[in-house]
Order: sequence, then structure tokens, then C-alpha cells
Amino acid sequence: MAKQDYYSTLGVARDASADDLKKAYRKLAMQYHPDRNPGDAAAEAKFKEINEAYDVLKDDQKRGAYDRYGHAAFEGGGGGGGGQGFDGSGLGDIFDQMFGDFMGRRGGGAGPRSGADIRTQVEIDLTEAFAGTKVTLRVPTRVSCETCSGTGSEGKDGGRDTCSTCAGVGKVRAQQGFFLVERTCPTCGGKGRIIRNPCRICHGAGTMQRERSLQVQVPAGVEDGTRIRLAGEGESGGAGVQPGDLYVHVSIRQHPLFQRDGANVFCVVPLRMTLAALGGEIEVPAIDGSRVKVKIPAGTQTGDNHRLRGKGFSVLRSAARGDMYIQVKVEIPNALSRRQRELLEEFEREAASKSSPESEGFLDKMKAFFDKAARS
Repeated sequence: MAKQDYYSTLGVARDASADDLKKAYRKLAMQYHPDRNPGDAAAEAKFKEINEAYDVLKDDQKRGAYDRYGHAAFEGGGGGGGGQGFDGSGLGDIFDQMFGDFMGRRGGGAGPRSGADIRTQVEIDLTEAFAGTKVTLRVPTRVSCETCSGTGSEGKDGGRDTCSTCAGVGKVRAQQGFFLVERTCPTCGGKGRIIRNPCRICHGAGTMQRERSLQVQVPAGVEDGTRIRLAGEGESGGAGVQPGDLYVHVSIRQHPLFQRDGANVFCVVPLRMTLAALGGEIEVPAIDGSRVKVKIPAGTQTGDNHRLRGKGFSVLRSAARGDMYIQVKVEIPNALSRRQRELLEEFEREAASKSSPESEGFLDKMKAFFDKAARS
């Protein structure tokens, strides 16, 4: 089955900006996250497609390759895995041969440059995103074999012979049209040597499947959808090969009190209509756990905002802080005592026109509308 276009997967135009890509990704990731769709295989598959598409398009180099060659740019490595691309045509090897040293893409020798990268997901509270937190992860990965110390062979001598196919180089060459294409040796896998006596535990791989426990420091101010890279914490590549990296994707749970917009925090606070009319002082919680007193001016209306400077989120890689906004919602009582009803009825009889300017303005406009309709 053909893959869907990455831009279509995220629902953005091909000229979408980095911010547009991020917004689209965050919205879809929240919608299809497995934690929100337990047991839904279709949602899980969609979530993987979204992550794969965003992983490519947010990287300028990967996006450029995708725009020119489509999914063929990542055949053999997967769009989300940073594949080296073009295995079917040999173009990836040509690019490495011609431009690898200049662009810093070559490993400088035979064999793979590093072990495989690992991607995992962590979900935290909004308050943890504000203050920063340490998260313990259980990561299934491949580690160096303890029996052979990662050599892949039995005995202390290493037990390795030079590969007869590539003569120890780790690569083989083949003529392809006008080009001389260099590929990884299929016999030794690019290592240049063949194991004479494979390790009985790892069977020559030099690595084993294990689950590791890792502590990840999530910085204060982190946003939903942020990716944290832990260099060298990915899969082991075996003897003489650097391990891959671990990428932790952070998602943030919705909070019952606070909503976030960038570095700013919003809190909807219900007010009794009497307090809104007469004014007064209320106490509200802040995202940092403190209590803040806010003065409510007389005549406060639903939708009025009260700004608390510097009470929002920290801005990553900056000393700046966002603000907190108290959004007022005037609450009308839904059950009145007999005395309360009498007082409100008395208030209604004595209410002057200036006490409800919006209502009076609406009545004036309505009267003008009906007068005009009657004349026509």
C-alpha cells in the first residue's frame, strides 16, 4: 500500500512554515495519542504516521530531500528514522561518495557509523512542564553482550578473519551505468571481518535485547510536542561502533484549572454576580503553586481579563517569563431563596438605565430597527 503524502498526513500545504507544521502536528498528536484511544489500532497507526511525517518535515535537510524525491528519499531507513535513502537506485551511495566528507555524513571507515536510534513517548502534567521534572523511563533496547563484551565472538583472541569478499574494506564496488557505485559489503555487513567462532549467547551480533531504566530531565518551560535528544543512549551497535541516540517526545496532559498558550497561562474564574457588580478581592491559584490576590473592580463583566505579570511559563533558553491571565465568568444563581428573590425584584424596579448600559443600548437599537420596519 502506497504511503500517504507527508504534507497530506499533517493536513498542511507544501509551503507550510515550521510553526504551521508544529501546530498541525500538536493538534493531530493530541487527537490520535494512544493514551486517548486505548485499544484503537487505527488511531495508533495514525499516530505513528503523524510522527513519521513530522520527523521528516521539521528537519530542513530531510524535508528538502523529501520535496525532491518523495518517499524514495528514505527507502531502507524509514521516513522517521533518518534513513540514508535511495537504496533502490544506488544514489545514496553516490551522494555519500561524492559529498560525504564535505557534509560530514561519512563515518570515516567501514561499517555502520552508529547503533539504531530509539524513539519513545512521555506524558507529564502541566505543572511539571512549568517547573521541570525528572522522568524515569523503561526503554527496550539492544545493549552490548556481556558474555563476549560486544565482540560477537568466543575467546579472548577475537576469533575474526578478514572478509574475503571485500578484503577487509567493508565495501564493494559495482558499475551502474556511468557511475561507479560503492555499497556496504553484504558478506560482513561493512565490518571488514568475519567472526570465526560466534558467541553462543548473542550468536555473533555483539548485542542483546534488554530493558534499561533511564532518568530524563525535562526542562522547565517545555512545550507539548517537544523532542529531547539523549546522545549515545540508543541501541548499541556492537564492538567498535558508537551507540545510537534516544529521542523522547514529550506530551502534556490537560489541566483542570489552567490552559497554556505559549508562555502565557489562562485561568477561568467564576464570580458571583454580586461580587462582579460591587467589586472586591478574590484569591486565585497560580501555576507555580502560590496563592495570588486579585482586585475585582465594580461592574466587572464576563470575559474581562486581569493580567498578572511574570506568573506564566519560563521561556526556554531565556530569562523571560510569560504572564497569567484571570478570565472572569460572571455566574448567575440558579436557585434563589424567597428573600433573595425579593431583593432582586426590588433591585429590578429601582434599576436606573445607566446601571446596564449594554442592555439599554441593545434596546435602543432594537426600537430603531422596528421603527424602520414599520415605516417601510
